[in-house]
Amino acid sequence: MDDKTRRDLYRVMVLSRTFEEAMLREYHADKKPAFDIGAGLVPGEMHLSAGQEPVAAGVCAHLRRDDAVTATHRPHHIAIAHGVDLDKMTAEIFGREGGLGHGRGGHMHLFDPAVHFSCSGIVAEGLPPALGQAFAFKRRGSDAIAVAFTGEGAANQGAFHESLNLAALWTLPVVFVVEDNDWAISVPRNASTAIASNADRAVAYGIPGQRVEDNDVETIYTAAGDAVARARAGGGPTLLEVHTLRLWGHFEGDPQAYRPDLADVPGRDPIPAYEARLTEAGVLDAAAIGAIRAEVSARVEQAVAFAKSSPVPAPETARDYVFA
Repeated sequence: MDDKTRRDLYRVMVLSRTFEEAMLREYHADKKPAFDIGAGLVPGEMHLSAGQEPVAAGVCAHLRRDDAVTATHRPHHIAIAHGVDLDKMTAEIFGREGGLGHGRGGHMHLFDPAVHFSCSGIVAEGLPPALGQAFAFKRRGSDAIAVAFTGEGAANQGAFHESLNLAALWTLPVVFVVEDNDWAISVPRNASTAIASNADRAVAYGIPGQRVEDNDVETIYTAAGDAVARARAGGGPTLLEVHTLRLWGHFEGDPQAYRPDLADVPGRDPIPAYEARLTEAGVLDAAAIGAIRAEVSARVEQAVAFAKSSPVPAPETARDYVFA
């Protein structure tokens, strides 16, 4: 891997984390003294992806704008890594007219046709649409592919198995990526899943499966590169599972009383670890790190300002954009 690629991976991870820190700030700014999930500039639930940045950065580094991506209810890192319009995405999260869905969908329902990106609050919902997109690409004779991100809890949904079966049967150009952050809301995987690795389920459908254990962006990049190349070449689907990390709660306001590992979580943060690794290798120095952090911070604050300046949808337009 060349140094530019490593710097690019680092930059995407830092941009994603900086964005999530800004959303954390804005979400909680006016929900006091008592936490009210419906109050404030950013109403509704909020699921932030801090700790899972290596998965999005490592996979999406191989994708083009014409490739399709479906994500989960925890979508921001994936949307950023795939090039979703940051200003419009932020406005959508704020429920504003300038958002991707004119403020109607919020943070769990982001749609950007310019880069074929979508996500949903429904668990495992993104897998069947990814199949449809992959099927369309194949029918058109394109080498574009689809990537479906989902969680380890969603791997127990029927849609997961149905989608793997059809993708294998039809040799579709799709990559399934399971983000295993150990917790399906508050349920540990060993209390819900019969096997230690969802990647082992790939053999039941006659496709390759691989588990990446260490949340390392370069290992993810290599594994995803093989899967994407296979899909583009007509070789069919691949199932990847990455053991990643959820630094914060399942949702904002989650007290995480179910979680015994909280004291150890900050020491497993993948961004300081990768920054130290690149510094030791001479790929980054203090000046480069400072420049990247300043650049992404300015970009994120620009997006927040855009969102705040965009109008709130008028009540009489509630039925707009429902039908095509």
